[in-house]
Amino acid sequence: MSTFVTLIGYPVSHSLSPAMHNAAFDSIGLDWRYKAVPVEPGRLVDAVNRVRQPDCAGANVTVPHKQAVVPLLDGLTPVAEAIGAVNTVFKRDGKLIGHNTDAAGLLADLYAHDVALAHRTVLIIGAGGAARAVVAACAGVGARLRVAARRREQAESLRNLADVEVFDLTPLGVMQASDGCALIVNATPIGMTPNINRSPWLAGTLFPLDAFAYDLVYNPPDTLFTQQARAAGLRAATGLGMLVEQGALAFELWTGQSAPRDRMRQAAEMELMVVNF
Repeated sequence: MSTFVTLIGYPVSHSLSPAMHNAAFDSIGLDWRYKAVPVEPGRLVDAVNRVRQPDCAGANVTVPHKQAVVPLLDGLTPVAEAIGAVNTVFKRDGKLIGHNTDAAGLLADLYAHDVALAHRTVLIIGAGGAARAVVAACAGVGARLRVAARRREQAESLRNLADVEVFDLTPLGVMQASDGCALIVNATPIGMTPNINRSPWLAGTLFPLDAFAYDLVYNPPDTLFTQQARAAGLRAATGLGMLVEQGALAFELWTGQSAPRDRMRQAAEMELMVVNF
């Protein structure tokens, strides 16, 4: 019986994870396959039950299920419990355990880009499951946090994680929230393939000087948000590096082996070129 790992999300056609993880499995001689499965919200219970089957080693979870999957699991790691969102499911003693590798993946990539956060201000756009991981990560290294979101109640709930200032996602709100920021993070799916002509940055709003713009979206390889930031003189990056690192950490939980990070990065970059050719 062959073993597989699944990606649970909706949509998932844009994901680089199958190419990245299948290359990693092959590189260490593991006869496993990674499958991306589109799961509409009403089918989440069925998808989690499929993960329970003996031929499934675990799962990744992406939008819009990172919070909704929590009560369907048998337990959470302390990290996932603190964040309140899950992006990785692994098995221990026959039970499904939820973990979150997004926060560690983000910090690793920001470190690679030489972005220091201690005692500096971070603006996070969005308040969903991805934003929760960003808040936890940045708070953990001593950053001051601001969140701008359309759903204020959802943004207010982030105060359960850390001391967060909440602003409305309006031109005035973003102008106030971004003042003096060292880092701006798009934690929404806005701008993701195929909607590449959209940006979370509101038209006519000025970027703060000397900030770093980070887009959790990695497909397309250069989002409208990162293009806008660079045009304003900022350094910017998409979330490809975060994708690789969070994936590597998940890989190690499923397999118990060290992840071939270089091979994973190479496979993700190659797939990104193919799908955007």
